[in-house]
Amino acid sequence: MHDIADLERRGVPGVFVASAEFVDAAVAQSTSLGFPGVKRVFTPHPIQDRTDDEMRAYAEAAYDAILASITG
Repeated sequence: MHDIADLERRGVPGVFVASAEFVDAAVAQSTSLGFPGVKRVFTPHPIQDRTDDEMRAYAEAAYDAILASITG
């Protein structure tokens, strides 16, 4: 989240991507950093035991939301 906040301060569009387990933490941290509306996209949780193919599927499923967050 710190990296996204830094990018936003520099005028570079960014989006935070994490698994759904971290929704509340992302909201709290972005708010504490002064960016409560920072763009964020969440994937299914957990991810640590996913295969490469499953991770590619998660990335493909999130791609449009990530792109829309950066360009919207």
